[in-house]
Amino acid sequence: MKLDNTVLDNLIEQAKQNPRKRQNMDLRTTPEDNSQRMLNAMEPDTIVPIHRHKHSSEVLAVIRGRICQNFYDVTLNEQGERVATLTESLEIAAGDSCPICIVPKGAWHKAESLETGTIIFEAKDGAYAPLTPDEII
Repeated sequence: MKLDNTVLDNLIEQAKQNPRKRQNMDLRTTPEDNSQRMLNAMEPDTIVPIHRHKHSSEVLAVIRGRICQNFYDVTLNEQGERVATLTESLEIAAGDSCPICIVPKGAWHKAESLETGTIIFEAKDGAYAPLTPDEII
């Protein structure tokens, strides 16, 4: 499958039309493929919750645009509610000397699109499974 500018442009347009302001493209080649590989077009006003992947690290590469990859320390307050404290923020842009980062397994994180037309490539181990309540804030 060739992923040329036409494919990327179409993905961006779909994200702009999507109420969530993001659109992904599954890059698995067969339904039996148990990996997670996708392109994700993200507009600046999309909302990605703070979350973690308990069973996989995540590789993230910026194909177009620019993101802020935030990392958090999550603790419980006196009421037993999770509280996230920002610990690190990486600005990553397409064309930079290093447009890739690895999110360690179990790390609380979220990506924020910093400009319109941003597309990231994401890869995680194992088959897709929705986030569970203990993996999302």
